[in-house]
Amino acid sequence: MVGGSAMSGSKNIILERIRQALKKEDSGTTDDILTLPDIERSYEQQSNLSDEQKLHLFAERVNEYRAITEVIDEEEIGERIQSICSVSGIKSLAVPGGIEEKWVSALDSGVRLLRDEPEPLTKEELNNAAAVLTGAFLGVAQTGTIILNGGPGQGRRILTLLPDFHICVIRQEQITGILPEAIIQLDMAVKESGKPVTMISGPSATSDIELNRVEGVHGPRRLHVLVIKQKS
Repeated sequence: MVGGSAMSGSKNIILERIRQALKKEDSGTTDDILTLPDIERSYEQQSNLSDEQKLHLFAERVNEYRAITEVIDEEEIGERIQSICSVSGIKSLAVPGGIEEKWVSALDSGVRLLRDEPEPLTKEELNNAAAVLTGAFLGVAQTGTIILNGGPGQGRRILTLLPDFHICVIRQEQITGILPEAIIQLDMAVKESGKPVTMISGPSATSDIELNRVEGVHGPRRLHVLVIKQKS
């Protein structure tokens, strides 16, 4: 019983410290819900960049990650994707459910389309796919980050992790200036869907203790981003 008493005493000390840290008085009941203190949010939450400035900065930052960025008109999308496949020697292209059909409408018979719906592709099929084509949920100009939230045209997380080449399409109006702007939109979307989020800042890469860069460890080694320019 001595041990039990000591344990109870330690527990009370810990709980009391938590109450003091949260500036909450003990009501003596176990049903109390602790209220977290307000968080100071004095950091920048809204960008003052114009749409053109966001587009330029996003492309610049994505390119810094050794990815390729192209700004195109909507009418060019199908032919541009076919051209990328042709130049890069892509013979099989995985696509998620909800992909816009005009994106793959110009693919010739030399590119085998692997659809992840209605039957999901196996890990082996995804691993053997030469590339994957997806849309995006948001882009962040400040960091050159692409955000996927598993919505239509984006697919399962594994879809963008196994193929070695990722072709990602994003619309100019989906690009936010800074990260806090994106987080606000992402927060609402995640609460509704509950799906995992993937943030992509360039091709997958890491480095060892001697700073030797190795690409393709956690995802595609190659990233090609097509930004559909907003119509004026």
